[in-house]
Amino acid sequence: MSCVEPAAVRPAVSREGERSCGDFDTWQRELLFTGGFVQDGDDSEYGPKAQARFDRYVELADMVDGTEGPTAVKALITSLHAEDDHGAHEAVYGALERFPGRDLVRGTAMAVVNLLKIPRDNSGHVLQLLTVLASDEDLQAFGAAFGQLHPKIRAGLAALIAHHEADEWLADERSIGRLRLPQD
Repeated sequence: MSCVEPAAVRPAVSREGERSCGDFDTWQRELLFTGGFVQDGDDSEYGPKAQARFDRYVELADMVDGTEGPTAVKALITSLHAEDDHGAHEAVYGALERFPGRDLVRGTAMAVVNLLKIPRDNSGHVLQLLTVLASDEDLQAFGAAFGQLHPKIRAGLAALIAHHEADEWLADERSIGRLRLPQD
């Protein structure tokens, strides 16, 4: 994460030994909390607090410089849980684009359960980023990693990929067929 943050931040190391700026656990908790935007149709009022939360979410995503490793990728993907993000998720997609393909693949593998829970439009965007940014070798590792998953999760992921290949996110020639998963 870039070390440009309003509060004083000391360089720290995450549990997996990845470089980050500040306390990773605190950054992750705040990212996940601030990602819970006021949704269209909520009785909640859009006001200064909602705007501050939205702005902080974007700021937290913008702190990422792509050197933080797969654990940060997982946190970013997990934060995509809001259906109505009013454009804030663009900062997360931009942050994901800054990671090397290998870290993007590893972090997505770590976040597979979350990938199945977030809104489909968000999961499709993440999967498309994988197909566009990761090398063939990295995508083979992606397929191999998912061969190790519990059959229910593997089936859910296969269905999600098939949905996106039939619908828009993975239907173009850059993406279709690039996420091959081992069959049982």
